[in-house]
Amino acid sequence: MAVAVTGSAASTRRVSSRHFVRLKLRVMGNNFRGQGWRVALFVVGSLVGLWFAATGFFLFAAPGLADGDRYALMVAAFGGGLMVLGWLLLPLVFFGVDETLDPARFALLPLSRRTLVTGLFAAALVSVPAVAVLLALSGLVVTAGALGGWSAALVQAVGVVAGLLLCVAAARAVTSAFATMLRSRRVRDLAAVLLAVAAALIGPLQLAATAALRDADWDQFTSVATVVGWTPFGAPWTAGIDVAQGRVWAAPVKLLITALAVVALLAWWSRSLESAMVGAASSGKAPTRPETSGTPVAQFFPRALGWLPRDRFGALVAREVRYWWRDARRRANLVTLAVVGLFVPAMVNLGGSNVVDGTGGFGTPDTSSPVLVSLSMLFVGVLAAVTLANQFGFDGSAYAAHVVAGVPGKVELRARMAAFSVYVLPLVVVISVVLALILGEPGWIGMTAGSLLATYGVGLAVNTFLSVLGAYSLPETSNPFALNTGAGVARSFLTLLSMLASAAAAVPMVVAAALLGDVWLWLALPVGAAYGLGAALLGAYLAGDVLDRRQPELLAIVTPRR
Repeated sequence: MAVAVTGSAASTRRVSSRHFVRLKLRVMGNNFRGQGWRVALFVVGSLVGLWFAATGFFLFAAPGLADGDRYALMVAAFGGGLMVLGWLLLPLVFFGVDETLDPARFALLPLSRRTLVTGLFAAALVSVPAVAVLLALSGLVVTAGALGGWSAALVQAVGVVAGLLLCVAAARAVTSAFATMLRSRRVRDLAAVLLAVAAALIGPLQLAATAALRDADWDQFTSVATVVGWTPFGAPWTAGIDVAQGRVWAAPVKLLITALAVVALLAWWSRSLESAMVGAASSGKAPTRPETSGTPVAQFFPRALGWLPRDRFGALVAREVRYWWRDARRRANLVTLAVVGLFVPAMVNLGGSNVVDGTGGFGTPDTSSPVLVSLSMLFVGVLAAVTLANQFGFDGSAYAAHVVAGVPGKVELRARMAAFSVYVLPLVVVISVVLALILGEPGWIGMTAGSLLATYGVGLAVNTFLSVLGAYSLPETSNPFALNTGAGVARSFLTLLSMLASAAAAVPMVVAAALLGDVWLWLALPVGAAYGLGAALLGAYLAGDVLDRRQPELLAIVTPRR
């Protein structure tokens, strides 16, 4: 006889946000157990965050402490707006987001979308960056209280909390949406949009910054700050300042603007969160693949790389080339490199050249010097190679196949360099030609290309060592911007160390540009190419020996812990 099993609805525990917070703290504790280096990185990151928080607190509190009523609105609008902008962009290009709680792990649980979004949002607030921002922006409470009393301070405290919610919601929504788009095969469209947006913003930003520095019209600054204060970028930070300056009616309106922005961002995040849980973006009907002919080995090699030798080196290059285009994490790095590599040199070399005349237009640009061009190329070349600083972390547990097969370290590193260069070297040519044409110096194409090749080769040598000695694991998630707890600090330090070492090794190219003058325009390309190639091969040779000895340890480090 079957007995029906029933349960009381009252006995079912309702899942709330605090359960997600407790789960994140427990997962963080388990990840720290037996991992002294992670604990050390977390402590260092907390101290750095505390230092930035203290610095920001005094900067935002300065108008109130100095009785600077005139500058309070500007500091709140511009400083808070930059904070929101940083939370929007920095996770995409540098820091990533902490994904201790992977949304894909909740896919099989009977949780509503609202419960999942609010729970993950609450867990995201439990982080060092969120606490640091809260402490830093609390300086605005001091300013509002000093200028308008306790009522203004209370409103500003509410605004600071609302602004923190806005920052975290913006970072989560944007990274989740970009992760969804990057998982699809339409990454070319995404890259084109990013390039177009970056190109469109350079001119207006340069014009506004140059005019502001030349004129220093504080009334104009105040007008701009007032406009920014009515946008989500500045609304939460200026609500208390408005109360202190007698505009009490503006405070609830600005808090409402902030609340609507947070709700809209969370709704956007919830739409992309579902695809993140499934693990793939919906891209419609799968395209029909053309029929292929030939042996499986021939089909493995891309058509553009048909010249590769059919040996272990060629197979590794073909594998890496496919991975760099198909893996969402790696594609995200390529898109970032394309955006920064194209426009940073133009900003550096033209930023101080174009002079705003009295009518608001551009005056005659001054010609940039070869030394300045070489310095800008140094930055781009170093940034291109930094992507390989954790190249084994992209593989994760899949690197076990290389360990079992006994791939020599020298062959492994040379193949990875060659595969990455398939995408970077065409970009080097484009950057060199475009920058020389923008500067009106077509004869400088060889110099820009030589400087880039030298710096890029040196960066490859440095980053191969870092990838072997300083690797860290990445979470098993479909979000290419996700990082494990503490990995953001590791990534920051690794990137800083890589850029400093690569820049130091590439300094001889800048010195040569300064000493040789016009002769360097003819020698830069051959000398730079030889310098970069020699440095890359030497780095692969030396780091290969280290890799041969550290293969098991490296596999254990890059394998994600469940």
